[in-house]
Amino acid sequence: MEYQLNRLAEALGLGFLAGPWLWQVATVVVAVLAINVGAYYLLRHIEKVAARTAAVWDDALIRASRRPLTLILWVVGAAYALAIVNRHVSLPYFDLVAPARLVVVIAALAWFLIRLINYMVENIVTNRLRLADSVDRTTLDAMSKLGRVSVVIIASLLILQNLGVSVTGVLAFGGIGGIAVGFAAKDILANFFGGLTIYLDRPFVVGEWIRSPDKNIEGTVEYIGWRHTRVRAFNRNPIYVPNALFTNIVVENPSRMTHRRIKETIGIRYQDVGKMAAIVADVKAMLRAHPDIDANTTLIVNFNTFGESSLDFFIYTFTRTIDWTTYHGIKQDVLLKVADIIAGHGAEIAFPTRTLHVEPATEH
Repeated sequence: MEYQLNRLAEALGLGFLAGPWLWQVATVVVAVLAINVGAYYLLRHIEKVAARTAAVWDDALIRASRRPLTLILWVVGAAYALAIVNRHVSLPYFDLVAPARLVVVIAALAWFLIRLINYMVENIVTNRLRLADSVDRTTLDAMSKLGRVSVVIIASLLILQNLGVSVTGVLAFGGIGGIAVGFAAKDILANFFGGLTIYLDRPFVVGEWIRSPDKNIEGTVEYIGWRHTRVRAFNRNPIYVPNALFTNIVVENPSRMTHRRIKETIGIRYQDVGKMAAIVADVKAMLRAHPDIDANTTLIVNFNTFGESSLDFFIYTFTRTIDWTTYHGIKQDVLLKVADIIAGHGAEIAFPTRTLHVEPATEH
């Protein structure tokens, strides 16, 4: 075999490769290939076993390690093979092989960690949804972004350190340059810290309905980034809001309400004034017995105003549901029951009327 490899090298015009060490290089290449194939099938078997467990980290660990592990094995094997060649043939720039190998290994490890973070987030979301559990997507997104940025920064500093660059000098230069960049990109930094404030204070998360009385902003939060937040308005148009704006405006979050309020004023005719007390009492009793009204919260039904064309009483109560569609169904049912109570007492709901009194003519 060694003789055939030497003949092949000479036939290709690579006679300098012909030597007893060529067999060693070929052995290293074959060994690396065999290890990669073995690792591939081993990881596939472990992944099938891990898929049967409830844990979310084991599947992510196996999936994240596949490609980076292959890259590391090939890089280490190539560096070892080049070391064998260098012992017999003086290669130019061979001193760069060791630093290059280290750089690639660090980059592969960073790649592995980034993939691990991504797969962990994906598995957590999938597992929680399958279990019908709540998932705080905003926190997951924030932690995954912070994790990826941290991995990139640390890997970059390690690579620079191994290439002989003074990390202390880089950090010092970054501090001075950061001041200049801060003045030049203050809006970007304001949006960044605005996004950080949203992640920390959590006035809203992805999927919640928000609105601002200060600005014409209302809709469902679809995405929270480091620069802007995307809100989907109820007409289905996207609204891109710079994060810095949320530090200066009032934001309402109706998604976190505990109840929905029914607040209505209803008027009856002036000629039904004697029936007002009984109507008010029956409406209050109806609300207290209604299964969708929370009687433990504020519940008020009172005669309120002598209106221009009616005697007005008001209803102030809260439903148990916060769902918009369900709420309107409950409100409709309450108002129809109120109408039935008024009709049951022989009274009528008033509408604007005007009575004209004509004085009799005076005789002269």
